[in-house]
Amino acid sequence: MNMKKTLTFIAILILSSKLASAQLKVSFRSTDGVKVTADWYPVSSENPVILLCHQNGYSRGEFSEIATRLNQFGFNCLAVDLRVGGEVNGVNNETAEAAKKMEPVLADAERDIVAAVDYLNVRYKSPLIILGSSYSASLALKVAAQNEKVAAVAVFSPGEYFEPADYIGTHITTLLKPVFATSSREEADKVTDLLKDVNSRIKVQYIPTSKGDHGAKVLWSKSPFNQEYWIALMSFLDKMKKMQ
Repeated sequence: MNMKKTLTFIAILILSSKLASAQLKVSFRSTDGVKVTADWYPVSSENPVILLCHQNGYSRGEFSEIATRLNQFGFNCLAVDLRVGGEVNGVNNETAEAAKKMEPVLADAERDIVAAVDYLNVRYKSPLIILGSSYSASLALKVAAQNEKVAAVAVFSPGEYFEPADYIGTHITTLLKPVFATSSREEADKVTDLLKDVNSRIKVQYIPTSKGDHGAKVLWSKSPFNQEYWIALMSFLDKMKKMQ
């Protein structure tokens, strides 16, 4: 199938995909004992797995629609509540509620991402893909650089949201796994700079033709930019599927 036909096929799937509700609500313990809540969207134990991590102020509800679309493309998905966030799309962040007394900061959510990677690895015994949004995109890059259980990473609007100002950049210089990165057009230069020392053989930065938006919400059907982002993302994920 040539590239034009591939993109047409992806676009048809995007437009025709039927949404479904989350299949199973699960929970597990983070590395410091906090109860982490997640939604599991299964397809088949033979298919690859994507861990979905939300942006600040949000919950696993950021991916209620996105996960079901990824299911259409043959990916199992786990959408996790991280301890820094809130309500979105009618879904409350239960991990944030469980960790409230600890007064967590953004960087603390890395514990929950690592715990989710371990949770999935026990069940699938194969490296997974992390898809991160905003601050969790940055942490996804850091975890991917350090964790052999992660095969690739797709990030929406990563940045230096932590202290010190080069916190993420200094932790991802060893990242050699496949990377897909995108953002709004306004954020693109900062993303380029963040990834400048990442020497992965497969490093794709997609800069939208439109103005775009911040985070993975660009994939929501109500986003006027969603189709171009979906086509770019699925082109990358299709490569990852063929590599497995």
